[in-house]
Amino acid sequence: MPVRIVTRMSESSLYTEIGGRDAVVAVVDDFYDRVLDDDRLAGFFEDTAMDDLRAHQIAFVSSVAGGPVEYTGDDMRAAHAHLDIADEDFDAVAGHLEAALRENGVRSENVAAIVEEVAALRDPIVGR
Repeated sequence: MPVRIVTRMSESSLYTEIGGRDAVVAVVDDFYDRVLDDDRLAGFFEDTAMDDLRAHQIAFVSSVAGGPVEYTGDDMRAAHAHLDIADEDFDAVAGHLEAALRENGVRSENVAAIVEEVAALRDPIVGR
C-alpha cells in the first residue's frame, strides 16, 4: 500500500524558509554523497538507480518540510524490508541527513523539525 506523508508542519513555511526546491536538491545531493562515501551504508545502495532515488528523496524531503509536493511512495516497511536495516544504520543515515541540512545552511530549529519527522519513520524502516 502506498504511503502518503502528511506533515504536522504548516503548509509551506518550513519548505520556503529553508530555500524551497533548490535548497532541498542541494541537501539531498549532499546527503547521498555522504551516505555513499560511508562504508557502513554504501552496500545498501548497490544496484540502485541513484537518479531515481535522488528524485524520490527530493519529493520525500519536500513533503516532510511542508512543501508543495505530495509524497506518495511504497509503504516504508515494505520498501525497506529486504535491506535488513538495523537501528545503527538508521542512526548513521539520520546523522548524514542532519549534517547535510546543517552544511547547507538550514537553521538548527528547522533541522530538528525535519529530523523529528524522519525519526518518526524509524520503526517501519527497521522492521518493527
